[in-house]
Amino acid sequence: MNNGEAEIKVMSKLEHLMENNKAWSEEMQKKFPDFFEKLSAQQKPDYLWIGCADSRVPANEIIGLLPGEVFVHRNVANIVSHSDLNCLSVVQFAVDILKVKHIIVCGHYGCGGVIAAHSDSRNGLVDNWLCHVKNVKQKHSSQLEELSNDQEKIDLLCELNVEEQVINLARTTIIQDAWHRGQELELHGFIYGLKDGRINDLNICVSSIEDLKKIDA
Repeated sequence: MNNGEAEIKVMSKLEHLMENNKAWSEEMQKKFPDFFEKLSAQQKPDYLWIGCADSRVPANEIIGLLPGEVFVHRNVANIVSHSDLNCLSVVQFAVDILKVKHIIVCGHYGCGGVIAAHSDSRNGLVDNWLCHVKNVKQKHSSQLEELSNDQEKIDLLCELNVEEQVINLARTTIIQDAWHRGQELELHGFIYGLKDGRINDLNICVSSIEDLKKIDA
């Protein structure tokens, strides 16, 4: 310091995160001595995960995979929009460069974005984004109206939203070009339960143009 001033070190309010990182890094090196060496050399994941930005749904942890084993994109309500260049860029990189074999769209019960879209509440800028979920609600309105319990409607809308996003993904030029050139690529729809930590397969799997045609029929 100039003029003999004493150096003042300000402790970051996030210092605990640095300590957590240090402990995690040391633990990983104990379990897998060459883990970071291999990880820094390349990433070769078989999976792309498109999930909700909700902090309660961490992709790697809930499917038991290590860093480097799943490529991840997250946004509010796990939406795949043909106008979202961020999402499409991630998909293009995963498919064309990383050559992933599976893309998982994973929603979750209790999704705040889906709840907001269902209730038609006003939340600001995000309401424009949630129009995608409102479109799903409108498309499946008759199915949703068959349920008398509001919670059941929200749970079903969470599932229907995942299914619609899988179909949206299948309709992108990125995915269709991959199938046309014979690339092995399957799209899946999962949903995660916050109350039990379990993932349910929604049994929607699209792996070819023919599969998509059957859905659209």
